[in-house]
Amino acid sequence: MSRTMKARLAAATCAAAMTVAGGALASAPAQGSTGSAAAGTACATDWGSGAKSAPTMSWSQITNARAGRHACYDRFVVDLRGTLRGYDVRYAPVYTEGQGKRVWLKGGADLRVIVRGPAYDSRGRATYNPRSKLNAVDVTGFRTFRQIAFAGSFEGQSTFGVGTRARLPMRVFIIKTTGGSRLVVDVAHTW
Repeated sequence: MSRTMKARLAAATCAAAMTVAGGALASAPAQGSTGSAAAGTACATDWGSGAKSAPTMSWSQITNARAGRHACYDRFVVDLRGTLRGYDVRYAPVYTEGQGKRVWLKGGADLRVIVRGPAYDSRGRATYNPRSKLNAVDVTGFRTFRQIAFAGSFEGQSTFGVGTRARLPMRVFIIKTTGGSRLVVDVAHTW
């Protein structure tokens, strides 16, 4: 076997080994994904705690609200029918839609989540109506969230109040789904 052939065979063997190792790495869960944090998991905290906003109104109707616990953050999700385009999320006092009454939340900071879409359909029928507006989503045992309240829906926009342990970094984004979208608000456990 010539030197060139041996070099090519060695290179092909290395490439195959790297492909197998890379496949094993690709199938491993990403750090910071759902589930328990591994010892020493580094969590991103560079989101900041300033306001996050997209001003466009839409006629996407809220159908559900829920929360989840992750290794590095608590997540609040608002499910909508249709394409959501607008929101305003910031640490600020929370008031009921249409009435302007203060909503007092548990925790050290109030995160106001305004969804630029209603919680009712074109005939005025509720598309989202939690059993308890003050405790719209159960966050018992969460590390950062203390309470999630639904402050109502009026003139095409809806407000939620998220009581957090303290003013902590947060990020906001929209995920498009089949027939709808989700507004996602992640609040980090620490700075």
